[in-house]
Amino acid sequence: MQSFSSEELLEFIDQSPTCFHVVQTLKNILDTQGFEQLQESGEWVLKNGGKYYVTRNQSSIIAFCVPDTFDGFHIMASHSDSPGFKIKEIPELVSEKKYTRLNVEGYGGMLMSTWFDRPLSVAGRILVREGSEIRTRLVKVGRDLLMIPSLAIHMNRGVNEGYKYNVQKDLLPLYGDADAAGTFMDVIAEEAGVDAGNILGHDLFLYPRVRGSIWGKDRCYISSPRLDDLQCVFASLKGLISVSSCSQIPMIAVMDNEEVGSTTKQGAASDFLKETVLRICRERGINETERSRMMASSFMISADNAQAAHPNYMEKSDAVNRPFMNEGIVIKYNANQRYTSDGVSSAVFKMLCEKAEVPYQVYVNRSDIAGGSTLGNISETQISMNTVDIGLAQLAMHSVYETAGARDTEYLVKAAKAFFESSIKCREDGVYTIG
Repeated sequence: MQSFSSEELLEFIDQSPTCFHVVQTLKNILDTQGFEQLQESGEWVLKNGGKYYVTRNQSSIIAFCVPDTFDGFHIMASHSDSPGFKIKEIPELVSEKKYTRLNVEGYGGMLMSTWFDRPLSVAGRILVREGSEIRTRLVKVGRDLLMIPSLAIHMNRGVNEGYKYNVQKDLLPLYGDADAAGTFMDVIAEEAGVDAGNILGHDLFLYPRVRGSIWGKDRCYISSPRLDDLQCVFASLKGLISVSSCSQIPMIAVMDNEEVGSTTKQGAASDFLKETVLRICRERGINETERSRMMASSFMISADNAQAAHPNYMEKSDAVNRPFMNEGIVIKYNANQRYTSDGVSSAVFKMLCEKAEVPYQVYVNRSDIAGGSTLGNISETQISMNTVDIGLAQLAMHSVYETAGARDTEYLVKAAKAFFESSIKCREDGVYTIG
């Protein structure tokens, strides 16, 4: 029985316009489920049956449960960020004393053309002086505030034959007329309920105001901003909070900055996941030898959406290793290890899918087209365990409005629950049991 609706997924996405809001939304849900927040800078006391989470930079979060006894970790990793446009430190540009625009730069590899001619607004965080302290406030301007207008075809006749967009020239959003100059940070301050003069820093992004939709015959598709990767974030969360019993520590790790390489203090290449695992072991009195044994039987699912075969461009997909929406979880392979899946990890995951009674399919890029990568192989540089790269099939990846299968979310929730409640043992190198 489905424990959620597609509307719940779309509401989760709507509440999460930036990586900071993703983490805050996750915290709100985890709090209602009895999870306790830990601080990296504080002492940890982990109790049998306890449920905990810890954040870093307010844009990455790790949540886990502590069974009475455990002999490994089952980790499901995904990412909180999406491609888009970040507002520069000095945010305004005034041109010809007629228009006020915002000065932005690209974050990640977005499909730029999809950002034109749609209502936009601003969300993110600001750093505010409060006496001798600096405090963070999240901001989400909940009204249509900006637009990036296209140039009329009469002035660019060749645009439909191909055009190379320049962020500094073509993608600057219109904020107002000349009278709007000097007011942008006042708008942000008013939204946050602070004095603009006390704002010392900000990480602000554009976000699209259009809400997600469910469509198609039998409502089989969902479209929304940020399906990559909030669909996987949502499914991993639902899997974790539905766990009834486990013999290994179930954990979700939602990491920031995947879209720009993960090499930040809060990205998959950081020590955040590694230090969390080590700290759990230390707090539970597990020595180094025992921890090494545990890691050999630990397992990670790197969950990041996959490219579905496109109905208008079937030739862009591999001849046979091509996934479709609503046909199950996608296992992703790459010979050069852009994805971590190998014979061992994919075999384990297939057995988990069979246990959960959900379908799976495979993705391998065409050999003559370079594919993307994700956070699994990057995490492996910090903490090594068998890892499989999976995702849900989607169209228009990195568009401002992406499309996926409405049924696939449920498949991943079921697989995540089965994963967290299973026992995966490495009996010897090359021999594994799944219980």
